[in-house]
Amino acid sequence: MVVLVLAVLVQQQAQAQDKKTPALAIPKQLQALRITEPIKIDGSLDEAVWQQAEIATDFIQNRPNPGPKEVHPTQVRILYDDDAIYVGAIMHDVSQDSIFKEMGKRDDLGNTDFFGVFFDTYNDQINGFGFFTTPAGVQLDARYSSNGEDFSWNAVWESNATLQGNTWVAEMRIPYSAIRFSNKPEQLWGLNLMRNRQSTRKGYFWNHVDPAINGFVNQWGKLTGIKNVEAPLRLSLTPYVSGYAEKYPRENGDGTTSYKDNFNFSGGMDVKYGINDAFTLDMTLIPDFSQVQSDNQVLNLSPFEVQFNENRPFFMEGTELFNKGDFLYSRRIGGRPVNYLKADEEEKLGYTIIENPRETKMLNGTKISGRTQSGLGIGIFNAVVGRQYATVEDSEGRQFRKETQPLTNYNIAVFDQSLKNNSYVTLVNTNVMRQGSTYDANLTGLLFRLATKGNKYALNGKAALSQKYYISDTRLGHMYSLGAGKVSGNFQYSFTHSMKSDTYDPNDMGINFIRNTVDEDLNLRYNFYQPFWKLLNMNTQLGATYSRRYKPDAFQNFVVYGRVSGTFKNFLSMGIFSNLEPVVTYDFFEPRVDGRYYAYPTNSSIGGWVSSDYRKKLALDVELNYRTFNEHERRSLDVFLAPRYRVNDKLSFTYSYSRNIRQDDMGFAHHVAEGERDGMEERVIFGLRDVNTVTNALTGSYIFNNRMSLSLRARHYWSKAEYDRFFKLGDKGELLTDTYPHGGYYADGKQPNHNINFNTFNIDMVYSWWFAPGSEISIVWKNAILNDQAEIIPRYYDNFTRTITGPQTNSLSIKVLYFIDYQVLKKQFSKS
Repeated sequence: MVVLVLAVLVQQQAQAQDKKTPALAIPKQLQALRITEPIKIDGSLDEAVWQQAEIATDFIQNRPNPGPKEVHPTQVRILYDDDAIYVGAIMHDVSQDSIFKEMGKRDDLGNTDFFGVFFDTYNDQINGFGFFTTPAGVQLDARYSSNGEDFSWNAVWESNATLQGNTWVAEMRIPYSAIRFSNKPEQLWGLNLMRNRQSTRKGYFWNHVDPAINGFVNQWGKLTGIKNVEAPLRLSLTPYVSGYAEKYPRENGDGTTSYKDNFNFSGGMDVKYGINDAFTLDMTLIPDFSQVQSDNQVLNLSPFEVQFNENRPFFMEGTELFNKGDFLYSRRIGGRPVNYLKADEEEKLGYTIIENPRETKMLNGTKISGRTQSGLGIGIFNAVVGRQYATVEDSEGRQFRKETQPLTNYNIAVFDQSLKNNSYVTLVNTNVMRQGSTYDANLTGLLFRLATKGNKYALNGKAALSQKYYISDTRLGHMYSLGAGKVSGNFQYSFTHSMKSDTYDPNDMGINFIRNTVDEDLNLRYNFYQPFWKLLNMNTQLGATYSRRYKPDAFQNFVVYGRVSGTFKNFLSMGIFSNLEPVVTYDFFEPRVDGRYYAYPTNSSIGGWVSSDYRKKLALDVELNYRTFNEHERRSLDVFLAPRYRVNDKLSFTYSYSRNIRQDDMGFAHHVAEGERDGMEERVIFGLRDVNTVTNALTGSYIFNNRMSLSLRARHYWSKAEYDRFFKLGDKGELLTDTYPHGGYYADGKQPNHNINFNTFNIDMVYSWWFAPGSEISIVWKNAILNDQAEIIPRYYDNFTRTITGPQTNSLSIKVLYFIDYQVLKKQFSKS
């Protein structure tokens, strides 16, 4: 039904619209004023020179609806000297009670007003910097690129905010060392200014940002007047010392568990050095990642690996160049060893695994990145991972080590040329070199985007060649995609053709789940940006994907999908979505044997979500999704509930509950290899199973002030898969009745149990104090428990109590890092 309604809607709007696609307006200009006397960053703007500067005002609303002028004025002035840019902003309001000022951690926007300034220092209309502050003095900063917005980037700068009657004032000092710009005698930068009034949930920009126009940086104004400034020597050191204590369980040979202690005291350093006005060298020596957030472990029944989020600061900050094309999955670096031991394979060799570390140790990392005056961005990333060993024991009780990861070098190089009209062309190369006989890998990729003037239509493409170098041979693979469409206006559309060969494998440094496929994707969108009926805005989407195998050519998949979402005038947001697979499709991945496939049944799904107004003390997010299949009684239901409660402007909690019920789910269970037992043919066994997953997570934070916070995150995940009966996969993907696991499969009479009962529990408690600019003391306590067994425990309460009383790993780490800026030291020594 959703798909049918969308089809009619899109057809009508496509015929009636598109005669007046919005065009970019003439950008506003603001002139910066040079100063000679220092400015005190106290949030007061009481220095007389502020009154001499040109004023930026008349902000224009961007959300929830674009176009209206602001009623309560915003006034912004910009100053500069030989060392920094100064931004002063006055935000008028109805009353002080209308100024929302919830406390938050750095880079965390809560229920609060904020002011932001954006600089496109090379004026290429693609790349930029953003600096934000709230009335509570919380800082946020971000990088902007063709990849979007990246708040993981952090700079060291000053800000302050004060409340003055029915206004609030923000004052910023952004040193030139925090940004990059050309060495031209007179600068011309892209500039935009933003204000958020949380009491009305309205956002305003100085230079209008129209959501109907593709792109963000290309819709900024201009900053003029900056003359005869030089990029300073950008050199900063951030040494750290840390202490780490861990107590973790270790299984003994007799089946019992004992605990082992691990104590470590270490130190290291991060270095930033400005090679010239455009390029910066970032290095981390002996990095310590013990304090990063725990991964969300899950039961994985799919043929694909689990992709985890990147939480390590070095891999998150300033990586917009390296992430172009999605060829880099940084969790490979310091992740699971390439030759990680498998218990069943070691058992066949007569060994028992005693210790088998899941992670490798990164020794150092280096990044060089920047952009020239001509718009050429260059990025070089290099990291070295040390050897890793596992401990095994033979039948006579002798223990010895096996190397699971050789000394490895990871490297990525990116050349990204910005072009007119928000266009670019990019060359990417990734390389993995391992010591010894383990194979090496390389990938070379090319990306481009070409847009028409006004950014109304765009053509984009991507191609890559993967290479694996073994001692005796080389394995090559390739992929490409080509897309075109209308990217601006109320009505937008795109068509994409893509291909991945059967040997394409970028997974030594990237991540790719599906290969050997040729896909065609058609997507139609119509967006309502202005209010109508009871809605503030609405987005609609209708699309279809058709897939075939690359080799041999064969039909694979066809799906039609539709989406509708919108926000009501009371700021209640809702959405509905639907997927339809109307024909039998073919899954070539679930059998996990080359050349075999599973005839995936026709199915359909429908779902929806609701998100209430976050301004309220109590807010709620809800999502439901129901899917039914034309196979047995197969169906699935997903439920997600997430209430959040704000006690006051310092203390808040969020609880989330999710439930996934898969009844009569069908999936791979076992591969009976030829010769596993004499006379037994090779078979792929599928199992009919019920899968039930429950996740409970609680997060809470208390923000003492804009520099100090305490946060807690606790998560329990339980998933069980209980098998009912088994089938043999036929040559045409059909499921045939079978005697497995009976009928002579196992001569010793033992029958395998494929049931799984999986529990994991994590606690992360973090105390953080930013005691000086760029300097932090953090204390982190972690608790981790993982239990995986074949015996099904049916009740949630029993699973929870058994899990939290089981063997667990506890760790406590204390880390102190101190930011040292060469320019500050130079001034201090010159004064003395």
